[in-house]
Amino acid sequence: MVNVTFKANPVTLLGNEVKVGDKAPNFTVLANDLSPVTLEDSKGTVRLISVVPSLDTGVCDQQTRRFNEEAANLDGVSILTISVDLPFAQKRWCGAAGIDKVQTLSDHRDLSFGEAYGVAIQELRLLTRAVFVIDKEDKVTYVEYVPEATNHPNYEAAIDAAKKA
Repeated sequence: MVNVTFKANPVTLLGNEVKVGDKAPNFTVLANDLSPVTLEDSKGTVRLISVVPSLDTGVCDQQTRRFNEEAANLDGVSILTISVDLPFAQKRWCGAAGIDKVQTLSDHRDLSFGEAYGVAIQELRLLTRAVFVIDKEDKVTYVEYVPEATNHPNYEAAIDAAKKA
């Protein structure tokens, strides 16, 4: 069981904790054009999945920008940022922020990703901050559930894991 706080208050995470070595659970989220996106859609590539509560907050904004910048050094790695922000809001935010290498995806509809990866915060209907790296064979090679959801993840460790995967 992962223990996470949000603004120093303990929260309840729904779903199952994902661990290194697990087969990555499938999920269905929505792209900015409302089309469904699953883990299977990126099969055969390394995936770095950056999970944020909302793109419209400072740390989430910085996290998404950082992974967008790092994408240039990560050949063959798909970077997905997943939040419960509406697809329309994600598209607007990406346009305003100049985000063009990270794919933003919405788990707003049914928390499919949040529950499959154990990151859905029951009390807030947001996703907690986390990073997952999944290799070409759909094996989880890196997991970080950030203990305090308002803090930054370990960018260097996640990027290194993506390069090694």
